[in-house]
This record gives sequence, structure tokens and C-alpha cells, in this order.
Amino acid sequence: MSAPTALRQHTVVDSPYGPLTLVATDGVLSGLYMVDQRHRPAQETFGHPEPDPDAEPFAGTRRQLQAYFAGERTTFDLQLALHGTAFQRAVWEQLLRIPYGETRSYGQLALELGKPGASRAVGLANGKNPIGIIVPCHRVIGSTGSLTGYGGGIDRKRRLLAFERGEVDVPAGALF
Repeated sequence: MSAPTALRQHTVVDSPYGPLTLVATDGVLSGLYMVDQRHRPAQETFGHPEPDPDAEPFAGTRRQLQAYFAGERTTFDLQLALHGTAFQRAVWEQLLRIPYGETRSYGQLALELGKPGASRAVGLANGKNPIGIIVPCHRVIGSTGSLTGYGGGIDRKRRLLAFERGEVDVPAGALF
């Protein structure tokens, strides 16, 4: 007897950083992907489009993203399905601990994981983060403070970090 197949659905929402594809697996958010994102899975893996814009978890995710981009929310309160290796999931859980407006280096994350020599592996896991923005991989920088390796592109990373530091406002017309 084979295991049941997971129900995967997706929707696309607008954002100040371009369209975001939200993916749910069995009703739980399992992906947030940007256009032209490195390591973006093939479209056919996202499942069927969700026809109801008020379906969960998409409506709740959209509301929280709207509040985040409006500067009214600094954390997310969503159930997440993080699918990856045990090490990747450990890295992604560590990303969730980086406070809004702050950054950590790949080396710092490796130390926090108790694996001081694993900064490259941390970088690889960071790059495969399936839930961008909400799992804030944009808050990870190089050891010298450089903006290195962001799957959504360095320009988006720079803009997200500047936004979180309060250096720029998101244009009001850019919100969903």
C-alpha cells in the first residue's frame, strides 16, 4: 500500500518586490517563491491553482504579508511546513530566530547550530529556503557585512534589509 499523496495548491499574490507564489501542502504554507528566484521549483510541483482567494492558508498569509509590507508587523504567526533535510530544517529554524531589522553571518548561524565549520553548508541550506521573506533568509550576510548570495537577487535583499531598518518606505500603491 502506498502513502497518500499530499494535496498541493498555490496562488500568486502581488508584493512590492514582485509577484509571490504561495504554495500550500495539505493546507499548510510550504512555499513562498519570487519571480526568477534561484532554486525555485518547477511550476508543476506547486499543485493546482487555488480558485478561492479567501482559502486558507493563503488569505492569512496574504493578510500578514500586507501588514509586514505596511510596516505594521515584524514577525509572522503562520503554521509552516518546511520540507528539507534535517540540517536544512535546523538552519531554517535558526533563520526564524533572527530579529526583524537585524542580520547574522553564515558563520554566526553555523556557530549557533553548534557546527562552527559549516558556514558553507549553512549558506547552501539558506539558499534552498522554501519560504522566503517569512523565513527571513534575506537577513543573512557575509562575514564582512557584504550582501552575498540571495536566491531572490541581491537587489531584493538590499531593498528588504533597507525596508526593515526603516531606511525606505514601501510605496503605498505597491501593496497588494
